[in-house]
Amino acid sequence: MNLHDLLIHDKEIVRLDDVFLLSDKRMAIVQLIKEHRYGPELRKFGLPVSHKILLHGSSGCGKTMTAKAIANSLGKQLFVLNLSNVVNSRIGETSQNIKGVFEKAAREKAVLFLDEFDQIGKSRGNDDKDVGEMRRLVNTLIQLIDHLPEETLLLCATNHVAILDDALLRRFQVKIIYGLPSDKDLDHYYEALLERFPSHLRDIDRKYNVSYAEAKDHAFSIVKSRLIAQFESADQFVSP
Repeated sequence: MNLHDLLIHDKEIVRLDDVFLLSDKRMAIVQLIKEHRYGPELRKFGLPVSHKILLHGSSGCGKTMTAKAIANSLGKQLFVLNLSNVVNSRIGETSQNIKGVFEKAAREKAVLFLDEFDQIGKSRGNDDKDVGEMRRLVNTLIQLIDHLPEETLLLCATNHVAILDDALLRRFQVKIIYGLPSDKDLDHYYEALLERFPSHLRDIDRKYNVSYAEAKDHAFSIVKSRLIAQFESADQFVSP
């Protein structure tokens, strides 16, 4: 399979300020970015640069946005692995596909983002269908991660960290948990989302105990509904 077909080409530019993160999460991301900016200086002191990161937790809480923001902050190309095309019925072909993507990311010193990492990194004891084939795939992943150069940043995201293979988990130097935001955090998020609109559009019934993605969809749905009602009213007013 062509490498082009294995990667999702997402050109959205995301700044770190666009990602809503709790202070401790933000500090960890900022530290990671600074390590890569000052990588050569740190290596002179024999210090490693963290470049194998696991993002795990609730869906819709910013893992993908974080990957985009890190790539943008470092001026690196972002490679997003298209797992739907990579995971093939033949494990051998799947391993070769993943190896090709890792090699391309290493050559270009890119940020490689593997979403839904549990699809290919599940524990070697959890696949009753074919333990041997899954073991070989996970072994391939371990070798690829171990030999990834520090200039290439690997970000893996999962909503199901408990099913990941223990040996894979040990490879990640930084692990960041993404949980559902608190009511206070969501209020800040709603305010930031709605500040661009006129005041009569900003007063909405807010949903809580949801992810940032769900909150955004909810808020924008209400704003669009109100705007469409205005457009329809204006159309009726000017109709002959």
